[in-house]
Amino acid sequence: MTGKLIMPHAYIYDGGRSAFGRHGGSLSGIRPDNLLAHVIRNLIKRTNFDPKQFEDVIVGNTNQSGEDSRNIARFAGLLAGLPITTGGITVNRLCGSGLSAIADAGRCIQSSEGDLFIAGGVESMSRAPLVLSKANSAFDRTQELADTTLGPRFTNPDIVAEFGSHTMPQTADNIAADLNIQREECDLFAKASQAKYEAARADGFFIDEIIPIEVPQARKQPSRLIDTDEHPRPGTSLERLQTLPTLFEGGVVTAGNASGINDGAAAMIIGSLEAGQAADLKPRARILASAIAGVEPRVMGLGPVPATRKALSRANLSLADMDVMEFNEAFAVQAMGCLKMLEIDYEDARVNPNGGAIAVGHP
Repeated sequence: MTGKLIMPHAYIYDGGRSAFGRHGGSLSGIRPDNLLAHVIRNLIKRTNFDPKQFEDVIVGNTNQSGEDSRNIARFAGLLAGLPITTGGITVNRLCGSGLSAIADAGRCIQSSEGDLFIAGGVESMSRAPLVLSKANSAFDRTQELADTTLGPRFTNPDIVAEFGSHTMPQTADNIAADLNIQREECDLFAKASQAKYEAARADGFFIDEIIPIEVPQARKQPSRLIDTDEHPRPGTSLERLQTLPTLFEGGVVTAGNASGINDGAAAMIIGSLEAGQAADLKPRARILASAIAGVEPRVMGLGPVPATRKALSRANLSLADMDVMEFNEAFAVQAMGCLKMLEIDYEDARVNPNGGAIAVGHP
């Protein structure tokens, strides 16, 4: 056998999401598997793809201890009407889970392990359960109760001894201390995120992106159509942000310069060029490269820095080649830390041009 083996390219054909609900808000009455199924079902409907063509459903989900039912990808696919023969796998890389699902689908196509995939993510933080550890003996008083909404539970003491125990806001404050990022800078960044989102929504940017969902109401009340994100705070001012207390003394993180606790689902259709041609569809984008990288747990939010450098190297590109750069805004200071380490100006117009998670939310 001679010649170089050419790997197929992976393309994004379409994508959509639910509106993102506030904690305890309009989407809190919907199971996460039903929410994701609704997005998948309607996403497929607006394309020419035959449901039988889909090889797998790959979904990022961080909870997996409640109605997520261990493998929400499989259940959501079935609820969406995909055939029994279409698989389902749930992946967990915490805040990067949905992005990992997309990368996994891309790699499957590049390695010729299928031509068409659903990839996405879902989280219902409103419906995250409390979990209780099992007793080791009768009348055991050492059982732990954990809220699965946010953060780790039942952490291994050996991990704590070696790497410490840091909540996510604490890791953000660690970044502020290490990189000398000030509270006012964080509030300005948060204000800009809200303003950019508000402008994008006014321009209709999210209309085609959001897949509306009918939500049942109380008895004898008509259902309510949810098609608008609930987390953004229009008209956010620097003066208002600066009145909010920090979570920890001496820190910079506040409720106003951090993302929220939200409910939502999103999905993409990712396929080979041949799959799109068969459905007479043109791709919207091609996946060039992806990368993962670990950092010290005490500053976990800086992971995008080495991952970005690796991905750019693999694609033979630089930051100067980018027209748009989307950074997760778990916290303003965390996003700013990544930008600072990558030597990108906080006010670079290419960064989160339509707002980020501080505004839209962070399911």
